[in-house]
Amino acid sequence: MLEDERPDLDEIAREQFEDALVDGDVPFQRGTAQAALKHRNFRILYFGTFASNIGTWMQNVVLGAYAYKLTGSAAYVGLLYFAQLGPLLLSTVGGVLADVVDRRRLLVAAQLAQLGFSVVLAVVALETHPSLVLIAAAVFAVGIANAIGAPGLNAILPTLVPREDLPGAVSLASVQMNLSRVIGPPIGAILYARFNAAPVFAVNAVTYLFAVIGLLWARYPRHANARVAEQGFARLLSGVNIARRDPLIARILVTLTSFSFVSVAFVGLLPVIAAKNLDMGVKTWQYGVFYACFGLGAALGAVSVGTFFARVPKARLLRPGFFAFAAVLAVFALLRGPGPAYPVVLVLGYAYFVVITALSTLLQAHLADDQRGRVMALWIMGFGGTVPLGVLVGGVVIHATSITEVLLAGAVWAVVLAAWSNVRTLQAKGAPDV
Repeated sequence: MLEDERPDLDEIAREQFEDALVDGDVPFQRGTAQAALKHRNFRILYFGTFASNIGTWMQNVVLGAYAYKLTGSAAYVGLLYFAQLGPLLLSTVGGVLADVVDRRRLLVAAQLAQLGFSVVLAVVALETHPSLVLIAAAVFAVGIANAIGAPGLNAILPTLVPREDLPGAVSLASVQMNLSRVIGPPIGAILYARFNAAPVFAVNAVTYLFAVIGLLWARYPRHANARVAEQGFARLLSGVNIARRDPLIARILVTLTSFSFVSVAFVGLLPVIAAKNLDMGVKTWQYGVFYACFGLGAALGAVSVGTFFARVPKARLLRPGFFAFAAVLAVFALLRGPGPAYPVVLVLGYAYFVVITALSTLLQAHLADDQRGRVMALWIMGFGGTVPLGVLVGGVVIHATSITEVLLAGAVWAVVLAAWSNVRTLQAKGAPDV
């Protein structure tokens, strides 16, 4: 890109400052979700990706139910979930690219690739007897494109708001992802019940255009100008080297990754849990509402970090958050009916995303901009890429034990992480006071 084509960073900073001060007369506290929404570029990209995520969660909820309907196999449900999110383990490639290439071109290309492969998935699903291999291949391709683009999306977030409003922006990013779980699943379930899966996958393909428009319209620095010392294959591990040198980054990533693998496998197994434990059909509006309750709870947990808990140092939220998650997951494991499952899964989602949003805020506030893409790739691998591994293993373990035992094991590990999340230790390792 030519020098004169690059955004003027001073102009962007001035624009953000003016947005924050003059866009409305209502006073607001810096660092809150409200403060983050005062910035024009953040709003543009926020709502563009929000619309796209609604389509994604329409597809997500239907994909698990569709796979279970086709095969009746928990293992195939786990396989598709892995095909969808497992490629996030390749996010190191996207992380390096996000730090060294034009971020706008990278992100637009990734969104268009996901659009194209979602169309392929819709076409395959039109068949009366669709190929299980082709379905898995199309889902895997969408997952690869997501893995390439996701670190870049996370890396540009802090460039859309001033540093003091970063906690609110991180909170809203979590809210957006989870509110889309509230809106998308009921729509997807209704469309699936009436028209089958193919139209749902096609609608999801169209929603990627909203993210593309947001990426092209918003103004943000397109180059991080990072200097990556490693060469060749070692470049892919440069984020790991950064984490190894920084004890706080290492601790956050170990916490997140182990939590996702052991305790959060239930997310991908919700269709199996609903069918076997809760006596709930997966091709019903009730299942869509059940899934949406989890997303609503997660959204409320995320927004509370940027509102009610805005003044609380995020390191102090971790221990009570893990304990609450463990208690509710244990209750969820023992449920045997649909009625109480709705409020319990809502509270479970709330505790889950109080923890996740607190961890994410600590990490984003701690990172240097020229390292953000590579380290956030590790975050994405830990948050999204490790869960499918847990689901894959959990789907196999269920056959040897039971769903209840898998869920209770996750609750026990959350208690271990609560003990591990010592505030003084985190502060000694450099945890920012956000």
